[in-house]
Amino acid sequence: MARKRRVPKLTASNTKNLIGVGKVLIPVLAPIALKAASVARERYDQMRARKLGVPVDSLAQFSGKGGALHARLVGVGNAIGDLRTSGRSTPEADEFAADSEQRLVQLASAVRAAERMPTARRKAAHHSVAAELDRMEAELLRRFGVS
Repeated sequence: MARKRRVPKLTASNTKNLIGVGKVLIPVLAPIALKAASVARERYDQMRARKLGVPVDSLAQFSGKGGALHARLVGVGNAIGDLRTSGRSTPEADEFAADSEQRLVQLASAVRAAERMPTARRKAAHHSVAAELDRMEAELLRRFGVS
């Protein structure tokens, strides 16, 4: 024969005991929970920044659906600046840099405009921008003598 489990009754003295325990534990556990949440958020931000290839301080600039593309645009822009200041600067390289900088401005505008588009159109626009960035990055690598 199975025994019935007794459920403890909630009485006035039980309630007072629970409140007393809560008064002791909450002040002890709340700072620990806040610290754990803060550490978790910091690590998550570091992971996102590492994934985008940007410093944690500038992570807020690259939020939204097109955040990764904005980070790539900035990276390509920095590489174009490096191309201009490197010893590989030729009239042809300067022309490429000027054209590329104008194209980067257009691509950044396209990514910002795509933020408000329906999902299918936004994905198509992001895919087009990513393909254009792939071509620009390949050309930059060629000009730097990497590939």
